[in-house]
This record gives sequence, C-alpha cells and structure tokens, in this order.
Amino acid sequence: MALSSSLTSAVSVRRRANVPAPAVESRFDRRLGKILAHATEVFYDKGYEGASMRDLARSSGMSLSGLYYYFESKEKLLYLIQKHTFSTIVERLRERLDEVSDPEQRIRVFILNHLEYFLANQKAMKVLSHEAEVLKNGFASEIASLKRTYYRMCVGLLDDFKAVKELEFSTRMAVLSLFGMMNWIYTWYNPRVDADAEHLAREMSDIFLRGIGGATQSAAASKKSQKKKATSN
Repeated sequence: MALSSSLTSAVSVRRRANVPAPAVESRFDRRLGKILAHATEVFYDKGYEGASMRDLARSSGMSLSGLYYYFESKEKLLYLIQKHTFSTIVERLRERLDEVSDPEQRIRVFILNHLEYFLANQKAMKVLSHEAEVLKNGFASEIASLKRTYYRMCVGLLDDFKAVKELEFSTRMAVLSLFGMMNWIYTWYNPRVDADAEHLAREMSDIFLRGIGGATQSAAASKKSQKKKATSN
C-alpha cells in the first residue's frame, strides 16, 4: 500500500525505532490498512458527520491521542480511504489493460475491474458515494484529480471502441451512464441471489455495449427519416 508516503510522521517513527526502512514501512502499512478498515466501518455505520474521532479511536483500538498523532482529523482518514480506493482501482486497471488490445474487451475489463473491487469493498463504496462532497481544499483537489484520471481512462476506452466500430453516440453520456450502473450496485446486490462479479460484469457489459450500439442505430434511423422527409418536401 502506498498510503504511508502521505504520513510524514512515519519517517520519524522509523528514525526513532532505528530499524531498516522496508521492515518498518511494511508493519506501518499493515497497521494503516487496519485503521482505514476500522474507519470505513465507523463511517459506514454512523456517517461522516455522526462519527467522532473518539469513535474512530475506539474502533481501531488506539488511544485518542495516538490517533491524533497520525491523523489530525477525521477528514484525513476519509481522504486516505478515498485515495486508497481510487489509487488501487486505477493501478489494477492499468495492469489489466496492458494485457488486452481489443477495444470491446478493454471495456469489459474496465467493468470487471470496477465490479470486482467494489463488491469486495461494499462498505467503502457506500462511504465514497455518500461522503463524496465532504473533503475540502487540498484533500478534495487530490481526490478530484484521481477521479478525473479514472473518468478519462473510461472516456479513452469508449472513444477507441466508437472509432473502431464506427458508432455514433455521446461518449460523455455513455461513460456517466456506465458509472451510474456500476456505482450503485451496493444498494441492491445480494450475494445469496445475485451472481459473482465475473458473471455480473459479463451481463452488465452486454447490456451496456448493446445499448450504445442501439443508440447508434437509432441515430442512423432518425437521420434517414429526416432525409426522406426533406426529399419528399
């Protein structure tokens, strides 16, 4: 996990301990991961506004002063949860896309990557969806930049697919519609009834790809109809 780089206090911990950097960073990262998992649980149960630093400290098993030593506010914890989520998704997606060249399959990889992560982290998904506007200033800017990177990756995939298939549709509308399909899955997904991420991704991909293909056919039919009317007049 790369999150420890955002905590400058980790450096002082390493120096005071006087042990090799990799070992301390590994232990620190594992501890940080557990703290973020506990913080996610608290934000999920109580909401950002309803959660206090005391709640977060109690959940993580840290003293209140110890929590404040590493995290000056609960906003910092929410920022780290969001940063970890989007950084992980983007990193995994890039690795997977390196292995696929077909434009349609790349879109399917995008959808699978997204669903796999969020079905495995449904509480984090709810926290991200419900607390998207909480972060301010520098925290908000950094997370917004990560979101833009992810959005632009999807736009690029759709533009490539559109060019190869010679389709006509609004890339922006298609991308935002796709995120709408994927991001709210936590509100209805039931593992006892619904299929796993791979099966869901395959069906969702089929629905989405047929949809943008149908939009092109509809646009072509509309143009043909308008041309016929103009000719008859």
